[in-house]
Amino acid sequence: MSRPNPLAASETLAALTAYKGGFFNIGLFSAVINLLMLAPALYMLQVYDRVLASGNQMTLLMLTLMILGLFGLMGALEWVRSQVVIHLGTQMDMRLNQRVYDAAFEAQLKGSPQAAGQALNDLTALRQFATGNALFAFFDAPWFPVYLLVIFLFHPWLGLLALAGAVLLVALAWINQHICQAPLAQASQLSIITSQQATANLRNADAIEAMGMLGALRERWFIGHQGFLAQQNLASEKTATISAWSKGVRMALQSLVLGLGAWLAVQGQITPGMMIAGSILMGRVLSPSTS
Repeated sequence: MSRPNPLAASETLAALTAYKGGFFNIGLFSAVINLLMLAPALYMLQVYDRVLASGNQMTLLMLTLMILGLFGLMGALEWVRSQVVIHLGTQMDMRLNQRVYDAAFEAQLKGSPQAAGQALNDLTALRQFATGNALFAFFDAPWFPVYLLVIFLFHPWLGLLALAGAVLLVALAWINQHICQAPLAQASQLSIITSQQATANLRNADAIEAMGMLGALRERWFIGHQGFLAQQNLASEKTATISAWSKGVRMALQSLVLGLGAWLAVQGQITPGMMIAGSILMGRVLSPSTS
C-alpha cells in the first residue's frame, strides 16, 4: 500500500501558504458581498412596512435608488473576486505543474501508471477548486449563522423552521456524498486505466495491426469502459435521486416560511415586511447546504 509522500505534501502546503494573501482578499470580498446580500431583505422590509403604510413615493424612489446602487457595488465585487480566484488558480498551477509532471514521470518509470495519471488529475482538481464555485461556497458558508440570526430576530419560529430546513438539506447532501463516494472513485480509476490502454494501443497501432491483436485489445478496453460507464451511471442515478429530494424540500421550505410568516402576521406577531424578508433570507440560509 502506497504512503503519502511527506515532501509532496509539504510542497503543496507551501504553495497554498504562499498565496494566503490572495485567500485573505477573497475572504474580505466575500464578507462585504455577504453583508450586501442582506440588502434585498431590508429593502422589502422597508417597502412593505414603511412605504405601503405611508404611501410616500419619494421614500420608495430613494430606497430603490439605494438598492440599485448596492446591487451595482455587489456585482462589481463579485467580478473582482472572480478575477482574483482565476489568477490565483493559474499561479498555483504554474507553481506546481512542473513538479507534478516530474512526479508523474517518475511514477510511470516505477511501473505505477495509475498514480502518474492521478497526479495530473489531482492538479487539475486543485485548480478547478481554486477557480470554481466550491471556493466561493467555502467562504460564504460562515455567514450562514448571520442570516439565521436575523431570521430568529424576526421571530423564533421562523428561525427554527430555517434551522430545521438547513439541517435536513445538509443531511441529504451528506447522504449523497456517502453513497456516491465509492462508485465515483471506481469510475475515476477505471477511466484512467481505459484511457491509458487506449493511448498505448493507438501509439502501437502498426504493431497491433500486424500481429492481429486489434480485436482482443479492443475487447479488453471495451470491458473496462463498460465498467466505467456502469459506475458512473450508478453514481449519477443516486445523485439525481438525492437532488430531486433536495429540490423538493427546498421549494417546500420556501413556501412554508411564507405560510408561517403570513400566520404570524395575521396574529400580529410580525409585520408583512418581516414575512417577505424572512422568505428572502431563507434562501440565503439554505444556499450553503445545497452548494
